[in-house]
Amino acid sequence: MRLAASASLAVLAAGCTVVPQADRQQGVPQQAVPQQAVPQQSGTPAAAPAPAPKPAPAPAALPPARFTYAGELTQGGWIRGIAPEGTVTLTLDGEPVPVAADGSFLAAFDRDAGGIATLAAQRSDGATATQALTIAPRDWRIEHINAARRTGGPSESFMQRRRPELERIYGARAMQTGAQGWRQDFTWPVKGRISGRFGSQRIYRGEPGSYHTGLDIAPGAGTPYVAPADGVVVLAADDFSLEGNLLIIDHGNGLNSAFLHSQRLDVKQGDRVTQGQQLGLIGSSGRATGPHLHWSLMWGKARLDPLLFTGPQN
Repeated sequence: MRLAASASLAVLAAGCTVVPQADRQQGVPQQAVPQQAVPQQSGTPAAAPAPAPKPAPAPAALPPARFTYAGELTQGGWIRGIAPEGTVTLTLDGEPVPVAADGSFLAAFDRDAGGIATLAAQRSDGATATQALTIAPRDWRIEHINAARRTGGPSESFMQRRRPELERIYGARAMQTGAQGWRQDFTWPVKGRISGRFGSQRIYRGEPGSYHTGLDIAPGAGTPYVAPADGVVVLAADDFSLEGNLLIIDHGNGLNSAFLHSQRLDVKQGDRVTQGQQLGLIGSSGRATGPHLHWSLMWGKARLDPLLFTGPQN
């Protein structure tokens, strides 16, 4: 913003004429003699006018907006990319997307995401740049059951135990640790038989049940599993009603992993873990029909398919 320069004030000095007293008494006209004005003495010198401030330089023009990104543009998928230069805030369909100091970001798409998603970057020059993303649909594994879905919901006694557990889970997933694992290529925490796939769902006489929110891997009880990427342990809980021994790791920029039903946890809350570090042993704690590792991934509120982060087992 330019500051207006203040106008300086001109100081005017006025001359005067004096007629001597004696000449006035004699009635003799005398030519007025101008006398020099004597400057008044002051203890404080007059302040010099303040110099006009220099105008602020105009902001440098930003280059044309350009999004760069790559990943899995499908339901349950993700992208990593670079925001346009000068990006102040970034959103995906109106939801905030964290942007790193170098302009890098990660964004992801829920299992039930629609066909179009929009990235919007608010830039430092006040302009907004947008990028439409086409999200491919998935052919989920759907099982139709010729039986009515059970009604009634959980009992109040169960919910008295469950509510504090949910509060801890929600609180853990909201933590921001500055972890950088989101930048890495994820690896399998353990390899083995896939006993449950992300997104699979049962339909009870036309009424859909809840879909499966993670990937189930069943290599056998007591098998160690490891961190698929760097992160910080934000929750290490024993004996949750559904999850059993539960571990949640923040990978940074809104992305986190949860590992359910462990026989044993080998890390504690607050620990920093590196990719490949042992986290625990596979078990069947909580509500599980057999020993397996349930691995789920979330970005914000979006539930993601771990297979789209790791690729198939080799």
